[in-house]
Amino acid sequence: MKLALYSATSDDVERALNSAEGDLNSLLALLSPAAEPYIEQMAQQSVRLTRQRFGANIGMFLPLYLSNLCANECDYCGFSMSNKLKRKTLNGSELEAEMAVIKKLGYDSILLVSGEHETKVGIDYFKQVLPQVKNQFSYLAMEVQPLAEHEYAELVGLGLDAVMIYQETYNPQTYAKHHTRGKKKDFAYRLDTPERVAKAGVDKVGLGVLFGLDDWRLDALLLGHHLAYLESKYWRTRYSVSLPRLRPCTGGITPKVELTDKGLVQLICAFRLFNQQLDISLSTREAPQLRDNLFSLGITNLSAGSSTQPGGYVNPDTELDQFEISDDRSPAQVSHAMKQRGLNPVWKDWESAWIGR
Repeated sequence: MKLALYSATSDDVERALNSAEGDLNSLLALLSPAAEPYIEQMAQQSVRLTRQRFGANIGMFLPLYLSNLCANECDYCGFSMSNKLKRKTLNGSELEAEMAVIKKLGYDSILLVSGEHETKVGIDYFKQVLPQVKNQFSYLAMEVQPLAEHEYAELVGLGLDAVMIYQETYNPQTYAKHHTRGKKKDFAYRLDTPERVAKAGVDKVGLGVLFGLDDWRLDALLLGHHLAYLESKYWRTRYSVSLPRLRPCTGGITPKVELTDKGLVQLICAFRLFNQQLDISLSTREAPQLRDNLFSLGITNLSAGSSTQPGGYVNPDTELDQFEISDDRSPAQVSHAMKQRGLNPVWKDWESAWIGR
């Protein structure tokens, strides 16, 4: 697959650009080095397809960090168990205070995030937290440790709408190098998690790679194959991808293969041309000017004003951050930048009653 990726020609890229529907062969060509001279054309098509499918709307969400306890050793993450950090898990009153701040910012879509510590921050904790959060927010997503299918099904009954589960890298050797302790060492179990999520009846599954751990072009292509498999088998489920780049953090590492700004544009456009219905998220890892320029290229969901620490909306404290944020503008400032580009920030676009739930 890597040989094919790096052997793609300009003819392959032009065929991909001229095809009415994207497929995996097209994705390969559009991710290849041969596509670099065509990035402007890719961007124009990406804008057109995104406006055609989603209009000028971009959904707004915010991460709420529940805990930074973690039983894994991952050398790219600030929450890694060996890092000397003050550890914290939100209790009910602290969670309520965080949600009150987030609601005042205008958000109605929340992403619950935690480190991976199944004994102290596991299914029992989540079963307590979800009803409290769902009482405040219409759309509830989670990015936590992999769970069993029956556990996801239980959480669906408590209001869970989406699960984000990122493979980090699809190269097993690279994966093993960066995950040295804890349950996250199990590459296959993590790889199978999105399928368990879909089987459990979760409305949306989010996939992703941490670009920089390995060859970003190959990881992106394998992400596309993973997505295509899930869509063909679990076609009732909706899907999203997140395309974060490796960022500095406590005890962190430098990228093995750098994904440049130009490469990130190519990546976003390639996925939009590959899958016109796909949700594509953009985090606050990217710098403000770059984020503003990426908004219209294919992005459908983004966060603004994020904190990556438990309790960080009430009491900001950089000691607990999972990674460094580059865009620290307020939601109002980001919303203004979007409107200046003719885009419409959407704070609520989901209500369970609309589909009879």
